[in-house]
Amino acid sequence: MGKNLNNGDLVQRAEKLAFYGVPTTSGGSTTITYTRMEGFTSLSGSKNPSEYSRRYVDETSDRVSISGYAPAIAYEFDRYKGNAVLDDIIDIHEHEKIGGQASRVIIQVDLTTVTENEGVTEATAIKRDYSVIPDSDGGSNDALTYSGNFRAAGTAETVTVTTSDDWQTITIVE
Repeated sequence: MGKNLNNGDLVQRAEKLAFYGVPTTSGGSTTITYTRMEGFTSLSGSKNPSEYSRRYVDETSDRVSISGYAPAIAYEFDRYKGNAVLDDIIDIHEHEKIGGQASRVIIQVDLTTVTENEGVTEATAIKRDYSVIPDSDGGSNDALTYSGNFRAAGTAETVTVTTSDDWQTITIVE
């Protein structure tokens, strides 16, 4: 190992938490609660860049530029009863919801940015709308599993979030 890396400084996967916007309708109005995504065995992001490649007549090699992105998060989870996030995704899977019925907000919080200010815990996060794209379910004999992709349905926004329940739910700082 080189001299500038210290194993104690290695960032663990568990230090990047994802929160899912669970919609709840009551009395004709819908509220969104950003709830921690628990029970996931995979939440793997892909940027899926679009490339513009060209070769100029006076050059011997190509030039490549990135012209856009189509981010996606591949997911897989074990089904647990009474988990609002999993129940919502399962509802989209089993009822084959489409369009806006299958669109949710996911906020990814980087716990390496956590600060405490006057008793308030806050961190930097990335917020984006995603379409829930179901793929399969029941692929394991040990537990009922579901898998699919969250595909970007809007641009990413850097936000500050706070928590008052040890990162079970978050609130966006306006």
